[in-house]
Amino acid sequence: MNRTGGWPAAPAWTWCATRLVLLLLVFRVVSLPGADVTTDVSVIYQGWSGVLRQGSFPLYDVTWQYPPAAALAILSPGLLPFLGYAPAFFVLSCLADLVVFGLLTYAGRRPGRSSRGAWTWVAGLPLLGPTAYARYDLMVTAVAVAALLAGARYPRVMGALAAFGALLKVWPALLLVGATRLRAWLSAAVTGAGVAALFAVAMPGAFAFLAFQRDRGTEVESLGGLVLHVARRFGWPGEVVLNYGSVEFVGPYAGTVGRAAVALSVGACCWLLLWRLRAARFEPHTLADAAFTAVLLLTVTSRVISPQYLVWLVGLAAVRGCFRASRTDTPAALVLAAAFVTLLEFPVGFAHVIVSDTYGVALLLLRNALLVAAALTAARALWRATVPAATEPVPVSPADRVRSRATGR
Repeated sequence: MNRTGGWPAAPAWTWCATRLVLLLLVFRVVSLPGADVTTDVSVIYQGWSGVLRQGSFPLYDVTWQYPPAAALAILSPGLLPFLGYAPAFFVLSCLADLVVFGLLTYAGRRPGRSSRGAWTWVAGLPLLGPTAYARYDLMVTAVAVAALLAGARYPRVMGALAAFGALLKVWPALLLVGATRLRAWLSAAVTGAGVAALFAVAMPGAFAFLAFQRDRGTEVESLGGLVLHVARRFGWPGEVVLNYGSVEFVGPYAGTVGRAAVALSVGACCWLLLWRLRAARFEPHTLADAAFTAVLLLTVTSRVISPQYLVWLVGLAAVRGCFRASRTDTPAALVLAAAFVTLLEFPVGFAHVIVSDTYGVALLLLRNALLVAAALTAARALWRATVPAATEPVPVSPADRVRSRATGR
């Protein structure tokens, strides 16, 4: 046994075995009950790629709700021209998965680190089933993991990767919540502005997604959707429809529920700002803990909690697991449990969710309860680890000590 606490070959062999299962699922050699999750790639993504190859974003397709750099992920199967679009996408997803595993394994072998991060990724991603490889969120998560692991030693690299990730799918901007070095923020600003300007000049409609996102409603798998599921069982006359590329509720008070979700997201942002102003203890693991907590809070308060969002959370849970001193083990375990319940809910039990029957509502209640518990426990752990209690002295930085000696105080 090596000093990282495990046999080096064990996670690698486990990764190979579990990823073989994922590939068999997305290639439809083995099938799960429920909907075919690969149609998003073979139909929607492939259709978008045809438009993007003509030099324009899908301006008139309201299902295109992604920042401009998402075009790179959608076009990426062109790197493997000897394969069809969908097979190439699945192979690239597997390669992105391997990159994440390699980064986490390397990071876990450094002094003071742990192999828990690699094991969290190896075990956690397959819990989502074929959805993990059938969405481009895995590619975004690979960028986010690289950014966080670079954060402590290479803040400029972290900032650039976080900005690029945000232009892939917005949420990696939250990686900067715990960044304390100005270089990371400046690098993010310069990279983000430069890449955004390049897309705006090169391709029409780079930011059309903003209007489409604004008009989205309450998705059936969200916390607000859970409220409407229960109301539906008591006679609420609303309906479930395919709207803006997702399955949403429409009907009386559905808009009110959506606005309440936005208000909760604003409240989560306010809490993060308050934490950032009050936090005084920043350790090497704080950056990862803060990113994990921020994405958890904004995920559970979103109007949409799609199954692929769990890919982000598993990735961030894995990064914080690389640090022995991290205090967010409980929320990470809750996220892994939520990932498995998500598989049971989608695709396996999605027909039950759509009709709001007892089984479907119970699955959603359990999955969302696990995510809420994870968010609250992560926020509590982050606050207690970084914000001094009222009776504690405020930590003094080395620079302040030097200035104090210089002035004779």
